[in-house]
Amino acid sequence: MDFQITSKSSDRAHLRDFARAPISEIVATAIVGLLLVEAIHDRVLKRSRVSWSRRRPSPAPKSNSGRRADPISARTSAAAAPTVGVRGIHHQIVAALGHRPLTHHATLVPQTVDALAVEQDERGRTPVLVIDEAHLLDHDQLESIRMLTNHDMDSSSPFACLLVGQPTLRRRMKLGVLAALDQRIGLRYAMPPMTPEETGSYLRHHITLAGRSDALFSDDATALIHQTSRGYPRAVNNLAVQALVAAFASDKAIVDESSTRAAVAEVTAE
Repeated sequence: MDFQITSKSSDRAHLRDFARAPISEIVATAIVGLLLVEAIHDRVLKRSRVSWSRRRPSPAPKSNSGRRADPISARTSAAAAPTVGVRGIHHQIVAALGHRPLTHHATLVPQTVDALAVEQDERGRTPVLVIDEAHLLDHDQLESIRMLTNHDMDSSSPFACLLVGQPTLRRRMKLGVLAALDQRIGLRYAMPPMTPEETGSYLRHHITLAGRSDALFSDDATALIHQTSRGYPRAVNNLAVQALVAAFASDKAIVDESSTRAAVAEVTAE
């Protein structure tokens, strides 16, 4: 996937001077640098929700019928968005697997089950359903996913499912009404926040992307940003941007602790 960023020739000439420019000239570009990665990340997620990819296996497995599976692909990945409702999830699965979704929901559900079974039994592929922002799924959507896992008296599973979401997803899964789905989860992983060292490296990386080669945040400023943000990347971004603005307003060449405290007061103010 290629991302192209265009700019005027005068902008390119200005960018070449960032390594030795004072903070007054790079503050705007530093803000753009902090936001650029988020924009690219959001674009990747948006594309992943409406597309499906295939990966090359080695070696190609055999299907239950004994035939050698397609050597080009043994695994398909279908991505679904949580805001499309129960029918929308079934619709996206069927479409991603190369079928034409039926109109009525009563016929769409068995079509989804059959499409998943065909991928594994006849083509030797294990479908992987990935749902991002899964914490937004309601009870009916989660129950519909559980029903899709009911296969062959639970002796096998027709597909693998990845539920990716905020920490509230883990708490919801512990509700009694979702106990049957919670018992089917084979692997859980919670991404921890960044350590103080990782926060410092994260800030330096973004500043490098903006064109600054030397240190821009003091050690005290970095420590305060990490303490306030608790190591969560988006909170680090917000505090760093506000600290840059505060340092620029005070005509400072580096973001120090006082600029960061002003940023903390700005971000946390009610």
